Amino acid sequence: MSHQLKEIQKILAQKGNTGNAAFFEKMVPGRQKIYGVKTPELNGLARLYRPYSFQLAKELWNAGALEEKIIAIKIIEKTGKNEPAMVLKLFKEFSKKIDNWAVCDGLGMQFLRGIVKTHDKEIFAMAGQLSRSKDPWQRRLSLVMVEWYTRHSDKHTAVRSLVRALEKDDEYYVKKAVTWIKRNFSKNK
Repeated sequence: MSHQLKEIQKILAQKGNTGNAAFFEKMVPGRQKIYGVKTPELNGLARLYRPYSFQLAKELWNAGALEEKIIAIKIIEKTGKNEPAMVLKLFKEFSKKIDNWAVCDGLGMQFLRGIVKTHDKEIFAMAGQLSRSKDPWQRRLSLVMVEWYTRHSDKHTAVRSLVRALEKDDEYYVKKAVTWIKRNFSKNK
């Protein structure tokens, strides 16, 4: 465990609030530990620890608490465009450890933000693989990670193909993602 991870965990423990934790548990059901630290504090920690980039993000992700994963996502959101191959590698690794919609959506939208314009082929290839997963969070992720492309008509065919593959999915959060993407298409006509 790095010194930076220990520092972050100490700060999260100090700033955690049981009332916030109970609220987050209600809003973001899952099996993860929750400190109860609000987003502005997490944003500040991500800015402060951004220079430690990929290694720290990996440590945070593997530590497993909701806030630790969110900080990891935010660090890569800001630094990832400089090393797209590492972003894609970590994305594949991280996609195996999702247990709630907030982490899923952060991973799909924020984590990839720095490379959506330059690595669409790789993103769509991964989305296609994830859409066939037995894990419902990976299936949801397959749609969330292409949400940005609903604003770009040249990508609509590829996004619609992913949606069609999951339209009859029985999982609640996958259904919600299908509805979300379809709604985006109706907004972006």
